[in-house]
Amino acid sequence: MKKLLTFVLLCLTAATAGAQEIPSRKETLKTMVRVNDYFMKKFADPTAVMPYYSRKKVYESNIWTRAVYYEGLMALYSVYPENRYYDYACRWADFHKWGMRKDDTTTRNADNYCCSQTYIDLYELCPEPHRLTKTLASMNMLVNTPQIDDWTWIDAIQMGMPVLSKLGRLKGDARYFEKAWEMYAWSRNTLAGGLYNPKEGLWWRDKDFVPPYKEPNGRNCYWSRGNGWVVAALVRVLQDIPADEPHRATYIADLKAMCKALKACQREDGFWNVSLHDESNFGGKETSGTALFVYGMAWGINNGVLDRKEYLPVVLKAWNAMVSEAVHPNGFLGYVQGTGKEPKDGQPVKYDSVPDFEDYGTGCFLLAGSEVYKLQ
Repeated sequence: MKKLLTFVLLCLTAATAGAQEIPSRKETLKTMVRVNDYFMKKFADPTAVMPYYSRKKVYESNIWTRAVYYEGLMALYSVYPENRYYDYACRWADFHKWGMRKDDTTTRNADNYCCSQTYIDLYELCPEPHRLTKTLASMNMLVNTPQIDDWTWIDAIQMGMPVLSKLGRLKGDARYFEKAWEMYAWSRNTLAGGLYNPKEGLWWRDKDFVPPYKEPNGRNCYWSRGNGWVVAALVRVLQDIPADEPHRATYIADLKAMCKALKACQREDGFWNVSLHDESNFGGKETSGTALFVYGMAWGINNGVLDRKEYLPVVLKAWNAMVSEAVHPNGFLGYVQGTGKEPKDGQPVKYDSVPDFEDYGTGCFLLAGSEVYKLQ
């Protein structure tokens, strides 16, 4: 009997040691603030252009990379409403006259109107009509024209779809929800035979990566951050649409299928590889995709979409890995893949490598942290 009790105690001790506890909200917030402070200090002027040295070009500060940062900043603001976050975002929006890239309300490129997600958030905090004028013009153009084939790459689903769902909720107008679905469904089911592979629960980045294209190990090519964009889009849309929206069940099913597939390919250290199914193709930990997966899974747990017992260990393993291995003491975020569309792009991905744009990785991390903060 004594030996049996000793064995049981040893097993319980081992199980406890292997389990990861939910970090305190104080610690999670402290980490988020540190990462954001690094960014806001380095990019103190939110209106400044963004140099892209390898292309010898500069970009306006309302392109998609910066827009994703502000998605994260507004998520941080929602749990820690410091005035300086709101002021920083408003300075940026005011400078761009609450408009799209190149101030083009006729653009159909989702990268160019991604900024409207934050404009809508800021409008809801202070409903001044001019904050929505250009966003409404742009989205009404989408709703009132028949094209549904704009989102030819899966990143665009995150950049564009939540703008429509946010307006649908804000205006109580289901036309925005329906247009979002039509455009999503075209990318999902029609483009190149459908960019979503329901058999594996993951997405090809665009038509160039559907079979017969294969990774070096012979498996399908599923890019980490690209799939992360879809996870984030589904979360952000599900936050907006009503319970009886006709396509809600499909969005939930897609999110659950993706999370199941992602759980199966998580690295032992908690991160995900740049190439989800081929660790030999520029393998190694990567933060931006990992953060987006944490965002989606933590949201799913917090909102009863995902089983807590099954997914909480996945979330905690990934979040703790990012905090301990990617976040520098000064708040710089390591292991972020630079811009691109496949594993070989934006390399190298190392602890101290600086991606071509630092903003979107920070935004992804803040989105993740905002949902980890809500875990109980």
